[in-house]
Amino acid sequence: MRDIPEAFAAHLAGGVTTLCRCWSLRRRDGVSLGFTDHDRDLTVAGLVHEARTGLEAAEASAELGFAVSGGDVAGALSSFGLTEADIAGGLYDEATVETWLVDWTHPGTRLLLDLATIGEIRREGDAFVAELRGLTHRLDAERGRTYRATCGAALGDARCRVDLAPWRTTGQVTGVPEPATLSVALAGGFADGLFTGGRLTWTEGANAGFAADVRLQLGALLELWSAPPRPVAAGDAFTVTAGCDKRLATCRDRFANAVNFQGFPHMPGNDAVMRAVPGSDHALDGGSLFR
Repeated sequence: MRDIPEAFAAHLAGGVTTLCRCWSLRRRDGVSLGFTDHDRDLTVAGLVHEARTGLEAAEASAELGFAVSGGDVAGALSSFGLTEADIAGGLYDEATVETWLVDWTHPGTRLLLDLATIGEIRREGDAFVAELRGLTHRLDAERGRTYRATCGAALGDARCRVDLAPWRTTGQVTGVPEPATLSVALAGGFADGLFTGGRLTWTEGANAGFAADVRLQLGALLELWSAPPRPVAAGDAFTVTAGCDKRLATCRDRFANAVNFQGFPHMPGNDAVMRAVPGSDHALDGGSLFR
């Protein structure tokens, strides 16, 4: 049962209510933003909640047990808070959102309705819809090790133990043939494909501080999985780290790190019973072995 503050309960018991919704958003980098569907700005718990964003509540759901509850908030991208570049750059991924029901005549009289994190953000033109996920969605996250043929570690982490310094280099953009494709000049010589699946981090330019995954590297071309959130210009600098496809052969031959491989490459998979027996003369097509 929800405990309702005495002042808020008294307001609800009155003949007329003056209520609005406020959203307090806190990003992982420490930036806090406030939004409200009221027609003027409100200061709630020391944070100014902007009224000019057009933010409003959309569909919401609540579930019993451990099912993930959540909802949506919709609004317009504007200079007052949310911008398309920041969203595309991942600044709002896993941001915490508090939803408050507030008496706009006395903002100190409020009730916390929900605590959620931002999930998928859908954008169309100058509008967006942000998915709010309840706290139970964290129960879906993978914990511990899983039995699979490929490695479960991230390249260079505490389990992998590869020193990334020899596998990282700097570079500069020389051209942008496509929004997600970059012509680059890399410091040092590297084989084609070394940075496929790697990580690019911008150090200079409009995208400084943002990072992106490399889809493909062919010589002096780097193709990213998604276009950078802000315009890229010739001369923009970055660092890029080699990629790893999580296979034992790559771990052994490229990184000489098979001793730390965190997968189970010799574990038979679901298709083991369908494989032909080495040295067998039979077709193994499901027919009789004696005819």
